[in-house]
Amino acid sequence: METTAVTSTTLSTEAPLLQMKHISISFPGVKALTDVDFQTTAGTAHALIGANGAGKSTLMKILSGAYNHYEGEIWLDGREVQIRSPKEAKDLGIQIVYQEVDTALIPNLTVGENIMLDRTVHDMGRRHLIRWKELYQEAESILARMNIRVSGKKLISELTLAEKQMVLIARAVSKQCRILVLDEPTAPLSHSETEQLFKLVRKLKEDGVSIIFISHRLPELYEICDEITIMRDGQLVKSDRIANIDQPKVVEYMLGAKMDQQFPRIEREIGPTWFEVNNMLDSGKINGVNLHIRQGEIVGLAGLVGAGKTELCRAIFGASDTSTGEIRLGGSKLRIRSPHDAVRYGIALVPEERRREGVFVEEPVSVNLTAAVLSHFSKWGSWLSFGKEKQAAREMIERLGIKTPSEKARVRNLSGGNQQKVAIGKWLLVDADVYIFDEPTKGVDVGAKRDIFNLVAELAKRGKCVLYASSELSEIVGITDRVYVMYDGSITKELTTRSSHEEEILLYCTGGGLT
Repeated sequence: METTAVTSTTLSTEAPLLQMKHISISFPGVKALTDVDFQTTAGTAHALIGANGAGKSTLMKILSGAYNHYEGEIWLDGREVQIRSPKEAKDLGIQIVYQEVDTALIPNLTVGENIMLDRTVHDMGRRHLIRWKELYQEAESILARMNIRVSGKKLISELTLAEKQMVLIARAVSKQCRILVLDEPTAPLSHSETEQLFKLVRKLKEDGVSIIFISHRLPELYEICDEITIMRDGQLVKSDRIANIDQPKVVEYMLGAKMDQQFPRIEREIGPTWFEVNNMLDSGKINGVNLHIRQGEIVGLAGLVGAGKTELCRAIFGASDTSTGEIRLGGSKLRIRSPHDAVRYGIALVPEERRREGVFVEEPVSVNLTAAVLSHFSKWGSWLSFGKEKQAAREMIERLGIKTPSEKARVRNLSGGNQQKVAIGKWLLVDADVYIFDEPTKGVDVGAKRDIFNLVAELAKRGKCVLYASSELSEIVGITDRVYVMYDGSITKELTTRSSHEEEILLYCTGGGLT
């Protein structure tokens, strides 16, 4: 297996639009990139992939001006350019759409105001007046051109996650855009919305825009991308035409070794029904859901984006003020009115939006891992034992293989996969009876996915009840014992996983097969 940079001779023979040469960057305690070269041409879609922590997002943050203390050169159209701020990047036609959509949009502004935000700020600096009619007309024109059916006057806070993603992309292409970086753009999108995005990408390619596509969904990359660059441990490993490398080889380059069986086969005993949800309702979101989980059982909750999976998970966890229903654990009825109640009863939720709901991004890893069990490290209910807290955090970091310089590192500086491991590790210290995972592998590389699957299987082996909500049907089939299929807020089918397959589950996910 190669461990040093490989320069391909089979990339496009056209003159590159962008060249990044000998890029290196360090952060306290870690060398994030080492002598990385990257290039792409106009009118192509270029896949940039690697395991979490490989450096791909860091490289793109350098390109977009978010990091300015790098070493190396950036060339555009054959001339060297200086990019030390986001404004300099945007002035050169470089736009980036980050994975965490909620941190990039202003929730109490409208769709139109968010799309035209950069231009609005610029215009206010010149004449202190905003022509609102023109602003909304132009925003609506951009939305129509992209076939996004969202009103420009709707508040961002009222949108679904998928709609927010499309608004971000609309904002990126609202200005003259030569290079568009998409960081996990399809993670919150349904299959139909992904196809809509791909139509836009193809149109942008025809217009000569260079697309840099970061994703862990390999089949999508092979559908939309022309070239591929693979990174590992902050270095370039391979660049080539994507048609020249098959998917197993891509995984091998990413991990540095051949991948073993993705889904664990752990022998375990499944006990009696231990967790029950009866007639769970939440107006306009959940329609009388019933489900049960036995001890040691992994139950899947399958459905496309918008089916109601997240809403159901939140309702069970006491995070919805409008939901009603009965929840039983071990035969006893629980009174859950808040997440605090749920945790007290032994129910844990790893949410879909990890940065917004699952972790404290500005706090150290140790604080995040011990946040739910601080009472375990306190004396007489008030004095915190920092030594015990640090030791517990270090043990969990080792157990989960969290890549971090130390337990003191801030979570925001970790990769997406390692942030997810922190979000899960917090609940492993709680030792709950019921674990709810909502899209746990979203934005996570194949290696980290395997680690998460192993954690889920180990929890089940210990007799825990696991509810695994995902729109990734291969994961549902690979790891669960039974599956409930959700469509339009309702459970439409219950299946035994080993007797089913992805095509059947997808049929029910799309409302097919219903009488």
